[in-house]
Amino acid sequence: MTASRTKKKESTGRGKNAAAVMPVEGIDPYIAKDGEKYMNKKQLDHFRKVLNAWKKDLENEITRTVLSMRDEPENPPDPNDRASQETDMSLELRSRDRERKLIKKINEAIERINTGDYGYCDNCGVEIGIERLEARPTAEMCIDCKTVDEIREKQMG
Repeated sequence: MTASRTKKKESTGRGKNAAAVMPVEGIDPYIAKDGEKYMNKKQLDHFRKVLNAWKKDLENEITRTVLSMRDEPENPPDPNDRASQETDMSLELRSRDRERKLIKKINEAIERINTGDYGYCDNCGVEIGIERLEARPTAEMCIDCKTVDEIREKQMG
């Protein structure tokens, strides 16, 4: 993520030195109104818009990478240049692989919107929360279940 896509939580009153990542520039965070029903049509439309825009950004980045790799000279004559090019290409491909996996998670989140499961924890069924979804629109678990999951993962591995 670029620095321009990071917002201070302080500006939303969600904490002091922490940062909330906005996956897509130009889409303002959803601010729920008092008494508003959780995951109503307006909220679902907002998150669908965020997820689709984020997916489009990632797909554009992947396309850019493919095109730039085609434009690279295949074998620079200097061995150091070739090694550098291979390292750069390897890093770029790893980044694109992570983005491909993220696109899969975005597609799964969009499917949860379509089935009415979006915004609710896969483990316990409670509301994940608008603020958490703004920070991580692909979240599948509430913060409590995710914390327990991460602790369990750390103990196992």
